[in-house]
Amino acid sequence: MSVPQRLRGVKVLKAVSSPLRLQILNLLFDRGPLTYTELMGSLKMNPGRDAGRFAYHLKFLLKADLVEADVETRKYLLTELGKMVIEVADRVEKRASKPKGMLVRASRLALEEFDVNRIANSLIHEAKMPADLAQKVSKEAESRLLKSKTKYLTAPLVREMVNAILVEKGLEEYRHKLTRLGLPVYEVSMLIESRNKELQDSSSVREAAGEAVLNEYTLLNVFPRDIADAHLSGAIHIDGLDSWILKPSEVVHDLRFFFQNGLSTEKLSVLRSHSPPQNMESALFTVLNVILHSAREVSGTQTLPYFNLFLAPFTKEADQTRTKETLRSFILSLGQLSNASISLELTVPKFIDNKSAIGPFGKSCGKYEDFQQETQQLASTILDILSEESSTAPLFSPKVIVAVRPEIFSDERAKALFLKAHRLASEKGLVYFAYLRREGQSQAVYSGSGCRFGTDLNGDWETDTLRTGCLGVVAVNLPRIVYECANDKAKFLDLLRERLELATRALDIKYVALKKDEALMPFLEQSCEGDRYYSLDTSSRLISLVGVKEAVEAFSGKDTYQDEKASQFLDEIIACSFDFLHRAGRKRGRRLLPALLSSSEAPERLAKLDIDRFGLGKVKHMGTREKPFYTSVSGLLVKNGQIPVELLAAEQKLDRLRAGGSLCTVELGSDEHTPDSLASLSQQIFEQGGIEFFTYDRKFTFCAKCKRSWFGVLHKCPVCGAVGTLRVWDRSAVKEA
Repeated sequence: MSVPQRLRGVKVLKAVSSPLRLQILNLLFDRGPLTYTELMGSLKMNPGRDAGRFAYHLKFLLKADLVEADVETRKYLLTELGKMVIEVADRVEKRASKPKGMLVRASRLALEEFDVNRIANSLIHEAKMPADLAQKVSKEAESRLLKSKTKYLTAPLVREMVNAILVEKGLEEYRHKLTRLGLPVYEVSMLIESRNKELQDSSSVREAAGEAVLNEYTLLNVFPRDIADAHLSGAIHIDGLDSWILKPSEVVHDLRFFFQNGLSTEKLSVLRSHSPPQNMESALFTVLNVILHSAREVSGTQTLPYFNLFLAPFTKEADQTRTKETLRSFILSLGQLSNASISLELTVPKFIDNKSAIGPFGKSCGKYEDFQQETQQLASTILDILSEESSTAPLFSPKVIVAVRPEIFSDERAKALFLKAHRLASEKGLVYFAYLRREGQSQAVYSGSGCRFGTDLNGDWETDTLRTGCLGVVAVNLPRIVYECANDKAKFLDLLRERLELATRALDIKYVALKKDEALMPFLEQSCEGDRYYSLDTSSRLISLVGVKEAVEAFSGKDTYQDEKASQFLDEIIACSFDFLHRAGRKRGRRLLPALLSSSEAPERLAKLDIDRFGLGKVKHMGTREKPFYTSVSGLLVKNGQIPVELLAAEQKLDRLRAGGSLCTVELGSDEHTPDSLASLSQQIFEQGGIEFFTYDRKFTFCAKCKRSWFGVLHKCPVCGAVGTLRVWDRSAVKEA
């Protein structure tokens, strides 16, 4: 080394020999260019007392070419030599102070020696942070960890330290991307304990833990901040958050596709595919496998419309006793394995009668109009099975929907089946009724959850209602808007549009995610000769309005059927919601529809969040103080065989909010009802309330000792006098009496 180089090296070493000068270099490295005043302030030096000393040290650094001045900004910054000196100083400090053997238990389940470069790499690759900023953050994290003198670290602890630094520096956008997902040890312990008490198997623990991780991931990394915050605060509720970017909510199957083409499992882990079914037994085997494979790719209900009609060609000249037992086994298996609904036809609909019927071996065997007798016999058999299997406890799954179309009333056998379905409803409360009698609406399909699929997209019943489904559901909390607007109607409507826009954007995000990752749905995305089975593009996007009744009452102080002002306010909610979604749907070219759907979580969650924020005294809600909830579906109570006219008139007003679907539950109480009287009541619900999809509900008390059940809620068995063996059954839950 030459003498001039050696002398310059001495000057550099002398420059960093002063703790104050080294502190100035570190400040410029950590915070970037600073003014004279900013440097003195950061060093906590008094301008009047310490100006001379500070100027001396700064000048020393300038002469050593470690710092330079920017004339335009009047700030001081590090030179390349200054940065090099800081890096060398850091290495010296680490070597001197680093504890021997400081280990990290890495996320890949291995012990590794601590390496600060891993922190910088994570910030660059995971959080997309600029390299220079990543180096500064990782350097500070390392400094804090070294000061802690910890000899054993975990990857989550290091990540928490880095996240704390990011919060302190206001770097929230990077912290969100770097956040580690998962459950604390305590919560996992509580999860295992709770599932053990509820007698649930180990898979439920794994599912719940996985759902928690995916919920966090979706809120942190999928949704923008405003949508995530709206969900967390209770302004909206995103249903099925854990599978939002993985699965559609519902699917409506077309069994003819599989009866004609067989069961293809080429893209699945199952090696063997199945040819088109040959008989009734193999046809039901095919249907069951369709449901099982699809259950991995759908988060909610699977619907089998025209179930008995499409099966009818397989029962021609079949043994009725064998067919019944095969159907019984299928229904019981289906109820245990998945969330499914089957729809029964009481006659062959006019728009299907000329369609080619798919029968054994995937061959055409005439028209569906040739199989009316078989269609009706299958409907009768299925209703008999439901009645027999519910002799002790109601069979709530699968959900059975009876399609009520105009043509059934001109067919004597169809009318008899119509009354048979109402007998089952009066005794067990099992059947759902889909009244499809309006002009132009008879081709619609309802799922067991209440989702409605009409011919509103292309005008063709096959492409609009089959091999499609529901993309997702977002609930909007209407009472929350009332409490936030302080009874200002204009502000209410503005906030309503804002919430509808948030919900619409959340559904857009789901569509884009599923469209991008269609490989996650290998079974639904299968095709035959270029004909893809499931159509994501025609799937409906539903926005369910929660708490309509409570919102109107909170705003006006009265129910809709009691006050003109309340009724007018309801009209404005309906018009605003429908108009906004209609325009937004046309703009996107998609099915974006309002709905009034049931939800296992949203009504109670949103009510509780509102009570926490606004107080129990202010929030209008249903239920008890301990278990409050908002109404999400219509509920009607039968009194003396009738439903009050004013209640049905109020329901009629909600018709436009049911465009995407609804479910009305009609509580029968403990009164007896004949099939004829209940059929008349169904007609009243449809004609005076405009309600197309509803079910009758009964509460049953079941004695496990006597194996008998009674209407209503009992606290003592009328036969054996037992108390501890009683269970109360209803649609929502099974509770100990």
